[in-house]
Amino acid sequence: MAEIWKLWIDGSRDPYLNMAIDELLLNRSGDCAVPVLRIYGWDRPSVSIGFVQVREAAPAENYTIVRRPTGGGVVFHDHDLTYTAVIPAGHPICRLDRTESYRVFHDAVQMALRSFGINTDLAQVEIPKHVNRAFMQCFTTPTRYDVMGDGRKFAGAAQRRTRDGILHQGSIDLDASGNDREKLTEALAEAVGRSFGIEFQKYIADAAFMDAATALATDKYATENWNIHRKTT
Repeated sequence: MAEIWKLWIDGSRDPYLNMAIDELLLNRSGDCAVPVLRIYGWDRPSVSIGFVQVREAAPAENYTIVRRPTGGGVVFHDHDLTYTAVIPAGHPICRLDRTESYRVFHDAVQMALRSFGINTDLAQVEIPKHVNRAFMQCFTTPTRYDVMGDGRKFAGAAQRRTRDGILHQGSIDLDASGNDREKLTEALAEAVGRSFGIEFQKYIADAAFMDAATALATDKYATENWNIHRKTT
């Protein structure tokens, strides 16, 4: 029998709530017991910065800035499809090292992009030592196993690993689908299902979960203490 994952085709939410939902999914991954794939959007032009980055890495105007719970560089969310995979502790993916786990997810992203006639490769380079990660721009600084095609980066990701499991946050350029968010969402879900040999069941976030996520967004992700003043070293 095929492995079961949960699929949450979410809407566009504010940046603070998006990050809070992702963190809460990780923290409660043991309750769900199976991986969750969440595909979602942003309700305004937004920029997310990596966990160890400084606020000055992001633009000063016209975007709402939020710090992710994951690493990586600056990501603009005004022309992308964002997805999160939450893998509970004990799942075989958790036994992969970080770079290999990026590869298996980006194999699926490549499959999705091929459905639009886009052939890509996985980058084999590492982040140059001279690059200052505190100011790194995700889509202009390819790293190992990012999805590359025609000299540009189509998709990247960042992770956080805890005793609860893996939080994998990814971003795909909407140019890949001719700016068709719905078609890219469908292609990504289908590709993940085929690549991992799984069947999806619908994920439904209950009122208690959303209340907790809203509180986390207010108390953490919307605060200056998290987004500006958090110690990065």
